[in-house]
Amino acid sequence: MKKRTVFVCQNCGFQSPKWLGRCSQCGDWNTMVEELEEESELTLPEGGGEPVLYHEIKEAPGQRMPVGIEQFNNVLGGGLVLGSVVLIGGEPGIGKSTLLLQVSRDLASQGGPVLYVSGEESLEQIKLRGDRLGLKDETVYLLAEVSLERIIRAADQMKPKALVIDSVQTIFSSQLTSSPGTISQVREVANQVFRLAKRNQIPVFLIGHITKEGSLAGPKSLEHMVDVVLLFEGERDHHHRVLRVLKNRFGPVSELAIFEMSQSGLRAIENPSAFFLRERPRNEPGSVVVSTIKGSRPLLVEIQALVSSTLFSGNPRRMSIGLDHYRVSMLLALVEKKIGYSFAGEDIYLNVAGGLAVGEPAADLGVVLAVISSIKNLPLPREIAVFGEVGLSGEVRSVGQPVARIKEARSLGFEAVLLPEGNLQQLPGEELKGIKCLGVDSIRKTLSLIF
Repeated sequence: MKKRTVFVCQNCGFQSPKWLGRCSQCGDWNTMVEELEEESELTLPEGGGEPVLYHEIKEAPGQRMPVGIEQFNNVLGGGLVLGSVVLIGGEPGIGKSTLLLQVSRDLASQGGPVLYVSGEESLEQIKLRGDRLGLKDETVYLLAEVSLERIIRAADQMKPKALVIDSVQTIFSSQLTSSPGTISQVREVANQVFRLAKRNQIPVFLIGHITKEGSLAGPKSLEHMVDVVLLFEGERDHHHRVLRVLKNRFGPVSELAIFEMSQSGLRAIENPSAFFLRERPRNEPGSVVVSTIKGSRPLLVEIQALVSSTLFSGNPRRMSIGLDHYRVSMLLALVEKKIGYSFAGEDIYLNVAGGLAVGEPAADLGVVLAVISSIKNLPLPREIAVFGEVGLSGEVRSVGQPVARIKEARSLGFEAVLLPEGNLQQLPGEELKGIKCLGVDSIRKTLSLIF
């Protein structure tokens, strides 16, 4: 067995025989870390699997294990798959440990022990959080350990119903000489945990760190190795958190769950639309309700606009929160060119109420109506919701899943929906009774209809 020293980029995994100030592959500075690499001769392991015909493979019963949080079940695709490895990433303090401690409590209450391994907090700190979450007599075993070999030995002896490792960047293997959190250590830890999960059919949760760019820290092979990748995100100043799927080998990648942070932990929000519209003002200009799609779920959000005169006419401000800044600028230019409004001496502020981010083009029509409503100082009808993409010629284009958007608006008591003419022609009449659908094909027709 030969040993050699290499320098590994902690961002992309690029290896170099000498130290470099800047990685020649990803271009980041000061990311090269010295690691000791061992080279061993390739040996063929004993035994191995044999090829099997497709029709001879029988489906194993009871492959999914339900979690006590229904929204979490939906995100996983219907439950936790035995032997799966789930990676959850998020910013520090967002609630990853809280969420998985609640999941551990619910799994343990169904029978069978759950092993919660923490490499960042002491047992006393975890117990304080557990008391706040209501953990009592559930068989949740806590282990403060950073050695991979000791964690695997404890899991092999206990045979838990589920294993939680918080976090993968703090665990290290004694087989490697590099520090915890380096590319080689994270890759080795994930590989050994993956083998443990498949060997004992134990579902494993891994908590991962987030880089300053918002992506999961560690090698890209970490995301390829695990079965499910979840991202837990939200603004610190808001109480709600969004759990969305980036990868799922056992279900769709379009699902998401919304939670509210409270004193007793995270509470799943059953009706997110009502949650985000609960404080909507009455008869105020610049307020528009947009029916959007987050993942595969229809969601009603409020877009607010404020247009006010400024003394600095040479450089008016354009600010947007929760919306794509470049798309907002394009829509404002469209309103000036096609409708004739001048924003030269106006500051324009746009906000998605509640702190939610809306990135789909179906919110274009809501943005345009909110801005025009504010500059005319005329409120829109309170009982109407809108959706539609706006093109550069002023046309209103069709969007996907119109039936789901309309049904969500109807379920919250809205009397009418303003939608693209192309979507209106595709709607089934029988399923959409109880709500009026108004089709528009241009911005000018929309304004004449509303104002």
